[in-house]
Amino acid sequence: MTRLTPPTADPTAALARFAATAPADVSYAFVDSPVGTMIAAGTDRGLACLGYEDLHGGADPLLERIAAEISPRVLLAPAKLDRVRRELDEYFAGTRQDFDLELDLTLARPFARKILAATARIPFGSTSTYGEIAAEAGSPGAARAAGGALGSNPIPIVVPCHRVLARNGTLHGYTGGLHRKQQLLELEGVRTLGM
Repeated sequence: MTRLTPPTADPTAALARFAATAPADVSYAFVDSPVGTMIAAGTDRGLACLGYEDLHGGADPLLERIAAEISPRVLLAPAKLDRVRRELDEYFAGTRQDFDLELDLTLARPFARKILAATARIPFGSTSTYGEIAAEAGSPGAARAAGGALGSNPIPIVVPCHRVLARNGTLHGYTGGLHRKQQLLELEGVRTLGM
């Protein structure tokens, strides 16, 4: 005689068990930070997205983009992003200057990947300009295109596009808003000329 297991009385526990064992190509979690709630999404290759929730009209539009461009198999699974959340907490607490995370740049176009790679090399507490980043990425004279690529950076903070300033040293453009760019630079001890 086969015995059936009674249904779980706790739906939260059932959801947690499902999230821990369900096949998903993309896992995501919410990250609370001093610059607002963020959505982190990762694949087996690494962190693929770190988006500001308030700039996307909530989680749904960002998750829809991830589902369309990476995989429709997207699942809320905070435990799979524990390392990302821990490193971000350390960064905001002032105890981490460099991230030690694998990145999945699927959401970035080929030119943007070169710009993001150059941007990722800007040290903590330092800045560069759009022109310098374009030149380092092998496209001297493409400062405006570099700005566009950084404006679509799918992994801000970890790929520190906030460290890129206008040629005259002022703040210019940031997906999260200039107030966040200034806040991140101040956290790193960088004084700017403002906006």
